[in-house]
Amino acid sequence: MKFILLCSGKQKPKSLRELTDDYLGRIRRMVRIDEREVTDDRGLVKGLPDGAHVVTLEVHGKQLSSEAFARQIESWASTGKGDICFVIGGAEGLPAEVRARSSFELSLSPLTLPHRLARLVLAEQIYRALTILRGEPYARED
Repeated sequence: MKFILLCSGKQKPKSLRELTDDYLGRIRRMVRIDEREVTDDRGLVKGLPDGAHVVTLEVHGKQLSSEAFARQIESWASTGKGDICFVIGGAEGLPAEVRARSSFELSLSPLTLPHRLARLVLAEQIYRALTILRGEPYARED
C-alpha cells in the first residue's frame, strides 16, 4: 500500500508544515507516502497516478468516523490497486477532470477547512487510521 497526497499549492505557514511533516514521518514508519505539491489545476490532473484509488476531498463528500476511515483504507488496500491518492484542491476547488476520476469523495468536516489545514488534518487521520488497523494505541502528545 502506498499513499499519495496530491495537493494544490505549498503548505504555509511554517508551523503547519512542521506539524504535517511530523505526521508524514510517523506514517512513513509504517507505509510509503508521497506528498506532491502542484501549482495549478493542470498539475492536479497530470498528477493523478494511473491505477490508484483517487479520493477527492470535498465539502459535500462522505463524512467518516476515524474507525470507518481506517476500514475504508483497509478495503481500498485489499482490492489490488494498493495506491490511494488523496487530492486536495485550492481555494477554487477541484477541476472537473479530477472529480471525474474520483472513486470516493471524502469530507473531513462539515466545516469548510482551508486547503492547507485540510492537509494537516488528513495526514493526522491517515496516521490514526493506520494505528487503528495495526491495533496500536494512539499516543496523545502535547
